[in-house]
Amino acid sequence: MSTLPVTGTPVTAPDPALVAAARERLAGLATPAGALGRLGDLAVWVAATQGAVPPPALERVRAVVLAGDHGVADHGVSAYPKAITGAMVRTFVSGRAGVSVLAAQHGVSVRVLDLGVEEELADLDPEVREFKVRPGSGAIHLEDALSADETRRALEAGATIAAQEIAAGAQLLVSGDMGIGNTTPAAALIAASLGLPAHEVTGRGTGLDDAGLTHKTAVVQQALDRVGDRTDDPVQTLQALGSADLAASAAFLATAARAGVPVLLDGVISVAAAVLADRLAPGAAAWFAAGHRSTEPGQQVALAKLGLEPILDLGMRLGEGSGAVAAVPIVRSAGLLLTDMALLADLLP
Repeated sequence: MSTLPVTGTPVTAPDPALVAAARERLAGLATPAGALGRLGDLAVWVAATQGAVPPPALERVRAVVLAGDHGVADHGVSAYPKAITGAMVRTFVSGRAGVSVLAAQHGVSVRVLDLGVEEELADLDPEVREFKVRPGSGAIHLEDALSADETRRALEAGATIAAQEIAAGAQLLVSGDMGIGNTTPAAALIAASLGLPAHEVTGRGTGLDDAGLTHKTAVVQQALDRVGDRTDDPVQTLQALGSADLAASAAFLATAARAGVPVLLDGVISVAAAVLADRLAPGAAAWFAAGHRSTEPGQQVALAKLGLEPILDLGMRLGEGSGAVAAVPIVRSAGLLLTDMALLADLLP
C-alpha cells in the first residue's frame, strides 16, 4: 500500500484564477444577476475543482463506503445490534442498500470495503476485505479504538483506496459509511477536534430516546475525558477515539484533496472524517462540498467549522453516502449551467 503523505502539509486550494473565471462566466449568463442563488455558487465550485471553465460534464462519480464495527456499540449507545453491520455490507454488495438504489438512478458507482467489521464476511469477494485492519474497535470510553500500528495501517488503506479511485478516473468522489454505533466515535472526533463538550455534538443516531441520548452523551464525554490533550494531534485523535473505518475515511478525504479531486460529503460520519482530514491536510476542506444536512448536531457544528453549507436538507440520517448521492444530480446540473446555458452577450444585437 502507498503511505499517507506527511501530515500537516497544507493543501493547495483550487486555482483562484479559475474561481474568478467561473464567477465571470456565471455573471455573464442569460439570467438576472444572482438569480441562480446557491446553484451559481455550486457551479463555481464545480468549475474550480474540475480545473476548467466551463467545466466538463461530471460523468465519473464514484462512491466508496467504508464499513466497520465499534466496540462502544456494546455499551448502549445504539438502538440496533452490531450484527446489522455485516448484513448491510452484504446488502451493498447485492446492490439493494439505500445508497445503491440512489446511485443506480444517478449513474454513480458504489464500492464497499470492510475496514473493521466484526464478522469475517468470508462468503464475500476477497476484494471487499482487502484492506481490513481488524475486527471491530476498542470501546472508546474505556480504551483506545486502535493501536498505533492499526492506525497507521488504516491511514495507509484510506490513502490507497483514494488513489485507486482517482486512477480509475473519478471526477467526483462520494464518502460513504456503514457501522452500527458509528455516530458515537464521530461525535467524539468532532468534539475533540473543535474543543467542544459532548452535549453540543451528540445526537440520537439511529433513533435513541431521551434516556438513551443522555447515556450516549455521557459515554462520549467519558471518552473525551479519558483521552485528554492527546487530541492535540490528529493521528492520536483517530487512534484514541476513531476506528479503522473512520481513520481510513479521513485519509481517503485528505488524499483526494491533495490530488485535487473533489469530494461530496454525506452525514455526520463523513463530516467527522472531513474535520480530521482538514487537520491532517490543512486546507483540504476547499475540495469538499456538503451533500446534505443530517439531523445530527455534530454534523451541523462541524460543517460550520469547515465553512460548508449543505446542498440538501431532507431530514435524512441514513448514512451510507445516501444523502450525498441524492445531491449528485444538483451538482451535475450546476456545472452544466456554466457549460450549456447561453451568455447574455450572445443574445444582444
